[in-house]
Amino acid sequence: MSDVAELPRTIPLEGASNVRDLGGYLTKDGRRVRFGCVFRAAALSNLTAADGAALRAAGIGVVCDLRGGAESEAAPSKLDGVIIHPLSIDPSLGSRLREIAAEREATETEVVEVMCGAYAHYALTWWHRYRTLFELLDQSVDKAVLFHCTAGKDRTGFGAALILAALGVDRATVHSDYLATNRLWTGAASVGASLPPNVAKVLTRVQPDFLDAAFNAVKSSHGSVDAYLEDRIGLDPARRAALRARLLE
Repeated sequence: MSDVAELPRTIPLEGASNVRDLGGYLTKDGRRVRFGCVFRAAALSNLTAADGAALRAAGIGVVCDLRGGAESEAAPSKLDGVIIHPLSIDPSLGSRLREIAAEREATETEVVEVMCGAYAHYALTWWHRYRTLFELLDQSVDKAVLFHCTAGKDRTGFGAALILAALGVDRATVHSDYLATNRLWTGAASVGASLPPNVAKVLTRVQPDFLDAAFNAVKSSHGSVDAYLEDRIGLDPARRAALRARLLE
């Protein structure tokens, strides 16, 4: 496992949490992901003027919004001076949980199963959004890219895992970055207050089983993560080498 004692490097903001650089992680061939190129975050709808200045100072010029259309319309990003690309991934969790709730109170196990199903759905149904995210990484050679959803944990978490995997970061380190959400996202308490305790316990955190569900779906459908990255994300060997050359030290 890579040395992650002081990672991820965060950007502390007043109006957003779980904002962090994907840089610093070691790859399996001994290189390190560059700082200042790719960032992940929760929603940017409550940014202050100082927050916006801090993000622009970090070099962020491109934002990819993975929230569903209704989410983005209800809480538009407040970040001037950047290009915002809507890469809408509509959340499916709510409808499935409502179906369960119409019959009975959902058990914790059922909520975990719903979450695992959502992650497999990100990988197999919404792959085209992640393909566009990688295309924007290719195109944004002089600007840092930030991608986010609402909490910056699920749709964003899978996206970050794909990027780190494509760069050659080992699975244990990918999981470490993913699980950092549990200490960096500050919105869990307010979201959880409106949910039944057994549902909130699952929905307001991330756990390895969720991310494993996405990668297991990838392996079942494509045989390997590398094959998925090439077939679905469009990273043929030449393009993947170019991405690594730009994003690795």
